[in-house]
Amino acid sequence: MKSMFLIPVVYLILSGSAFSMSDADCKAMWTQADTNKDGVLTGPEAERYIAMMRIANKTMGSDAAINAAVFDENCKADVFKTAAIDAGAPLEGANSFTEAQAKDRVVAAGFSLPTSLTKDDKGIWRGTTTKDGKSVSVAVDYKGNVVTQ
Repeated sequence: MKSMFLIPVVYLILSGSAFSMSDADCKAMWTQADTNKDGVLTGPEAERYIAMMRIANKTMGSDAAINAAVFDENCKADVFKTAAIDAGAPLEGANSFTEAQAKDRVVAAGFSLPTSLTKDDKGIWRGTTTKDGKSVSVAVDYKGNVVTQ
């Protein structure tokens, strides 16, 4: 009987879904994101976090800016938590993401906005983007995994 209870608890602990990001984690993430230290994320500072909010179906104001309170709320709700990439990604399969949704996943993964993405015959969105000033090829599979090629 005990093992029936322990298995789900162990799974939740190992998967990391049992715990939300802490205040300290969110504060550290905010400090890193607010590069110009003006107390609001706009433009390039905000792009990654806005993409993550769209992926999570969170509504954004029309000004495309994120203040500390909105950031903290979404951080604590794990909107900004980076998902693990599945082994073997990109995975072939029926991909229902639109090009815009695939681009959001690329930006949320820390890359710049891809110039173009095309879906191949295996259901994988492929394109070119930049990270750390270098051009890289990326792929987005049907599960949302973003990997470099």
